[in-house]
Amino acid sequence: MTREVLVTGATGTLGRKLVGAATAAGHHVRAMSRRSHVGYTGVHWSQGDLLANTGIDAAVEGVDVVVHGATQGTGDKDVTSTQNLATAARRAGVGHIIYVSIVGIDRIPLPYYQTKLRVERALEASDVGHTVLRATQFHDLINKIFSIQRFSPVLWTLRGVRFQPIDTRDVAARLVELIDCEPAGRVADMGGPAVHTHAELARMYLAARGGRRPDAGAGAHRRRLPSGREPGAGQPGRHHRLRGIPRRNHIKFAHLSASP
Repeated sequence: MTREVLVTGATGTLGRKLVGAATAAGHHVRAMSRRSHVGYTGVHWSQGDLLANTGIDAAVEGVDVVVHGATQGTGDKDVTSTQNLATAARRAGVGHIIYVSIVGIDRIPLPYYQTKLRVERALEASDVGHTVLRATQFHDLINKIFSIQRFSPVLWTLRGVRFQPIDTRDVAARLVELIDCEPAGRVADMGGPAVHTHAELARMYLAARGGRRPDAGAGAHRRRLPSGREPGAGQPGRHHRLRGIPRRNHIKFAHLSASP
């Protein structure tokens, strides 16, 4: 069924993939950005600022589903932005907001994660039908962590920290599935097919780029970062859609953009 879909955060790492995937699935996609953009085939751009509460009413007018992927990452900006979006969506009669969150935000006391949790609670209190999909870290984030160290003689890693990275294309594909579904609240978490230590990812990164720098474990951290396989990450004892995820989720740093 073709739906009118608004994507917030449409220029971001996930948003760009989602806009293309939802358009390819036959939906009428409206991409929201704080800046003016020239549209391309099948996509209409809507300029608005969620935090400043400008342009939102026009963006949600006539929309069936909002996929909310916009994030600013500091303070309570995401909470305010989501409240503004939900208020406009309720006025416009939007029936479904899909929110992209992070696995483990209720167990790991990082400030950004706590903000994400408050956003989820704001949606619960909004009286707008919603779905929350939590995913593990994207490959792009892991790549960025290493690429910013390109001038360091060693590649620094966090001792004892593990990741379960996932390909943004697979998250986008799952979001497209949810566009066709009714609001479901919290759905099963989504993670990549394998858990790796930070040091293992560093060695994969170096091997893909032909680098020979040693990795240096830092700190004595023993906390496991979000893993879709970990009981308690979502609904107890479930595997969180890990079965059948394409092999493209395996680390392929050579395919990611990074400075040499």
